[in-house]
Amino acid sequence: MADLDALKETKEYYLDIPQKSDAFYLKGLNALDWGMQNRLARIFNPKTGRTVMLAFDHGYFQGATTGLERIDVKIMPLAPYADTLMLTRGILRSIVPPSFTQSIVMRASGGTSMLKELSNEEIAVDIEDSIRMNVSAMAVQVFIGGEHEKQSIINMTKLVDQGTRYGIPTLAVTAVGKDMVRDARYFRLATRICAELGAHYIKTYYVEKDFETVTASCPVPIVIAGGKKIAELDALKMAYNAVQQGAAGVDMGRNIFQSEAPVAMIKAVRSVVHENETAENAFELYRSLKEQG
Repeated sequence: MADLDALKETKEYYLDIPQKSDAFYLKGLNALDWGMQNRLARIFNPKTGRTVMLAFDHGYFQGATTGLERIDVKIMPLAPYADTLMLTRGILRSIVPPSFTQSIVMRASGGTSMLKELSNEEIAVDIEDSIRMNVSAMAVQVFIGGEHEKQSIINMTKLVDQGTRYGIPTLAVTAVGKDMVRDARYFRLATRICAELGAHYIKTYYVEKDFETVTASCPVPIVIAGGKKIAELDALKMAYNAVQQGAAGVDMGRNIFQSEAPVAMIKAVRSVVHENETAENAFELYRSLKEQG
């Protein structure tokens, strides 16, 4: 037991220094509970407020996509360079080692393959499994304008309710069908609906015209989808323009793992997102790293 007689009378309470009370650094998310903010801080780098997410959850409806035939061979060497992995629970359990310490965003919706109507999804992962796997966020597809629009929106709201109960954020992914217009007007509608109904951050597509109106009108962070494979310089230009116009990062898959030099490409993307490098400078970095092997 401590000797009370030996305690010093003089103690320093720093009466002249007010206790700091910092606002959370991600827009629209200051009112969330500590656990929710802590998980988001694992996804978004606190120094830059941005994230490089590596998406390879395509198999949940596409099967063995080109570049994803062997996750252990093609994707895990890229994992150390990503802030976040976006994947399914099956791949998480079977491939990713438990010693991996970066954040995980887990696909939580599903139910159809590319052979059927993709918008006919439901929540496919129980919240208890998300807790067991210690994920930082759960992703759900939302099909604004799709055949099963209402069901996908209700999926999202249910996931938001369940996640909020246990401090796990929800990422709403705005899906675009073959017949949907890809313009700023549509994405303003889709992202705003998701945010209004509780999504904590949103993944959507970049458009060249008026994309800044999409990020400005959405009250929570937006990350852009990489989309189909395009030339490396074009992908870097897309990432640069997106973050300069208000996006909080990228969630890239095919434009990284289908690149001729995937490690070089993800490093180049990181330089754009976290260091504000121009696309041209990042492309030179990509070429240099590619030549080094």
